[in-house]
Amino acid sequence: MGDSGSVQLSVIIVNYNVKYFLEQCLRAVQRAQKGLNVEVWVVDNHSADDSVAMVQEKFPAVRLIASKDNPGFSKANNQAIRQTQGKYILLLNPDTVVGEDTFSKTIEFMESHPEAGGLGVKMVDGAGVFLPESRRGFPSPFVAFAKTFGLARLFPKSKRFNRYHLGYLDPAQTHEADVLSGAFMLMRKSVLDQIGLLDEQFFMYSEDIDLSYRIQLGGYKNFYFPETTIIHYKGESTKKGSLNYVRTFYHAMILFARKHFQGQQAFWFIQMLQVAIYFRAGLTLAANFFKNAYWPLVDAALLFGGLAVLKNIWAIYRYEDVHYFQPVFLYFNAPLYVLIWLIALFFSGGYDARSNVGQLVRGILAGTVIIAAVYGFLDLAYRSSRAIIVLGTLWALTILPTLRLLRHFIKTGNFDLGNEKEKRLLIVGSPEEIRRTQDLLHLARVRKNLIGAIELNTAVFSSQNVGQLTDLANLVHLYHIDELVFCSKDLANQAIINWMVRLGPKIAYKILPEDSQTIIGSSSKDESGELYTVDVRFQIASARNQREKRLLDLSWSLLVGVLFPLLFLAKTSNRALYRHWLAVVLGKKTWVGYQLIAGEKMDLPRLRPGVLSPLSGLAWPLADSSTIRRLNFLYAKDYVWQEDFRILWRNWFSGKREF
Repeated sequence: MGDSGSVQLSVIIVNYNVKYFLEQCLRAVQRAQKGLNVEVWVVDNHSADDSVAMVQEKFPAVRLIASKDNPGFSKANNQAIRQTQGKYILLLNPDTVVGEDTFSKTIEFMESHPEAGGLGVKMVDGAGVFLPESRRGFPSPFVAFAKTFGLARLFPKSKRFNRYHLGYLDPAQTHEADVLSGAFMLMRKSVLDQIGLLDEQFFMYSEDIDLSYRIQLGGYKNFYFPETTIIHYKGESTKKGSLNYVRTFYHAMILFARKHFQGQQAFWFIQMLQVAIYFRAGLTLAANFFKNAYWPLVDAALLFGGLAVLKNIWAIYRYEDVHYFQPVFLYFNAPLYVLIWLIALFFSGGYDARSNVGQLVRGILAGTVIIAAVYGFLDLAYRSSRAIIVLGTLWALTILPTLRLLRHFIKTGNFDLGNEKEKRLLIVGSPEEIRRTQDLLHLARVRKNLIGAIELNTAVFSSQNVGQLTDLANLVHLYHIDELVFCSKDLANQAIINWMVRLGPKIAYKILPEDSQTIIGSSSKDESGELYTVDVRFQIASARNQREKRLLDLSWSLLVGVLFPLLFLAKTSNRALYRHWLAVVLGKKTWVGYQLIAGEKMDLPRLRPGVLSPLSGLAWPLADSSTIRRLNFLYAKDYVWQEDFRILWRNWFSGKREF
């Protein structure tokens, strides 16, 4: 805890379901507090990932507040602030890594600048790129307008258009800033006593803007201080590419405007923010749609265009009349065939992130079989020609894999579609920690091309040592390194951060915290971080199993739909069955899900509510909570679609149907 005497600094970390990042953050805090009297508080907002147990086990000196619900960021911080003893209060995000000198340097600055009420530091993301939100300008209506509608991005160095991120100021120089980031916000406790704590009407977002503004209203200044740098992974506690983020962020801004603006200024600001909600929501929807629909749209265009051309070619070759086929082919047959092929490709895995040629071929052939079956049921007016179906299949088998292979070759330089290029990995640390890193990668089944290591703290180097740490930049270039793993037990966090900034974002960076079983990193501020962990892998979370589960849901629903008349006549159906059937078809339920336990939140991959559960159909009506948890765990861990089929079959024919 540092030297005896009065507490100099109270660090408050609000956590929600980011256990591994929290562990890394706390280890960095332990290093940074040396020589100081520091108390550390963790407020857990009802996480479901065993964060509380991890803190209790590994950090017994941390003062832990385990909430029974999620009251939001502001209220959680205030819970701890009211109990703190420190002269300074630091609000710190769990997805951050502070340097060893961060606390001492920032406190020293505050001590020498009595006019400073708040302080922020230079932040970089997981790729070592400077985060412009390290310092911000006050969001006046025009400033908010310029940011919302992209003017700040178009003119990043403009004082007029980019006041929000103060892009016209040198990020390497200390200067005043209107708004500090809640990811690292150092304040005097005496100032908080004067201006009040965080405003609890802000559940998340804008509470740092409000607090920064009130610090200035109280007669103090906020400073941006770049003489120490921290990592802020971003995107861990919240996901920015979602409609929920857009809605929550801009509604928080509206709350801020209503609180601090008056008259026409408030009216026009709020109106602009209302427009911004729909504008940003539209952009988010469009971006997410094209991200997910890119390949299906490309395939649809190629398949439809191919069928249109093949129709003419076959008409000329077979009938010597380019207009032989009726226009209905382009309005009905071609769209129908394309839709069937796309659906078959989806369920065969053709649109998975790492799809291969085999999945594409399987999907195309399966689609062709379905098209052939459907063709036989069509009215004669819609039966154009079986030859076009065959030719269309050959076209699909040629163009779709070829296009994927060409794109993969341009991106990776090889035609090994479906197998991502192994990243060329270099590990930096002591021989012991390097071996531990290799063991963790092996246990986590992570495929890497280990080029070698830079061994530290040893007099005897092994054959895998490639050079000295001082030559890291040259070694990265020489060996074309894609990914670096730093062992933080052997390197100062500040040194790791400095290397990340120096080497730049072309490399993926990971950190193995001391005594941790997880290698952590994030290469983008807007995406979730990447974890190499030896924790349990749940098969039900894989894209393939999710897809096969949905396919089984639809197949069983089709069977139930066909049997509805028989069930009605046999008087073995009821309204509940119809309601369940409709909910499954619409994607609101799944036929088999977890067995719920009243009042308990499960730490398992998310599923739609289940009509049945692994317990259904078993002669065990009074299973205790521990048995239910175990069944749910095994169901998620070892999931295959056949298990759902067995549960459905068992329940349907056991005479004890639960619907």
